[in-house]
Amino acid sequence: MEFVGFTLKNNLFVAPMAGVTDRPFRQLCKKMGAGLAVSEMVTSNSLLYGSAKTQRRANHDGEVEPVSVQIAGSIPAMMADAARHNVERGAQIIDINMGCPAKKICNVMAGSALLRDEPLVGRILEAVVNAVPGTPVTLKIRTGWDKTNRNALTILKIAEQSGIRALAMHGRTRACGYTGQAEYETIATVKSEARIPIIANGDITSPEKARHVLELTGADALMIGRAAQGRPWLFREIEHFLKTGTHLMPPRVNEIHDILLAHLEDLYEFYGIETGVRVARKHISWYTRGLAGSAVFRHGMNQLPDSKRQQQAVNDFFFGLAEQNEHLYYIETQNNDDSEGLAA
Repeated sequence: MEFVGFTLKNNLFVAPMAGVTDRPFRQLCKKMGAGLAVSEMVTSNSLLYGSAKTQRRANHDGEVEPVSVQIAGSIPAMMADAARHNVERGAQIIDINMGCPAKKICNVMAGSALLRDEPLVGRILEAVVNAVPGTPVTLKIRTGWDKTNRNALTILKIAEQSGIRALAMHGRTRACGYTGQAEYETIATVKSEARIPIIANGDITSPEKARHVLELTGADALMIGRAAQGRPWLFREIEHFLKTGTHLMPPRVNEIHDILLAHLEDLYEFYGIETGVRVARKHISWYTRGLAGSAVFRHGMNQLPDSKRQQQAVNDFFFGLAEQNEHLYYIETQNNDDSEGLAA
């Protein structure tokens, strides 16, 4: 797939998710079949550039190209500076966050709160595009502020006039958060008017759903978030299904075990042991949901204070499953969408 000047292996993108799409997770999803992974949002506040969190989020060492970095903020000049700062540190695509519904983001008039101020949207987009000539700038939005104020089509026109190269759209309003069903019809309407690529996002949890959303919206690509948490192989399953119409066999317990162990090692190395152990807990929980005995395992695992005991607990759990000849079993949820509360 050709996308904003880059050749991607497919049209399946990892959604930016705060606290989730760090470099280890992005690399893993790309390895498991994603064509592009967008970073968790990076602040536009230059006072925080030196913080450990911001520096980690700007760390792209060894990452498979292209490197897409999402920036968040509400002041055009600061957003322009943030774009330049991240391009200087390896970003090849700048993505602008106007989709996050979290209160702590919207309360400072950033994320999807910006959709209420269309003139400000235009000023931000123009400032960022002009700040990084030669670097493609993309935008992530929602369908609008609330159900009586769906202005995605207007935002599309502003984006195109500002030089935005692609638009990702979560099929809910800011007010909806992650409740209800995604509005694929709204995405289809935007796509029908668009002169730039449109990426559909929201409730894409299976290969069949992926095909349905592509057919219904006519979108150029799909963006997948929460459904990939603990399930990064979803990208290869969707890619295979879209190409062949048939299903790959789900991963066996021993493959999930191996993927998780490698992911843990990457987290320990990336964050350091102490922080890595804390970050790893949520990933272990996601990988094991739906597996026999996982509820009791997760409760005990979350009390473990160090990496050695964390890894041993994971080994004991999966070796026990292997002895029982267990196969992967999913529990369907209605929460497989975009994040743990701070997604774009």
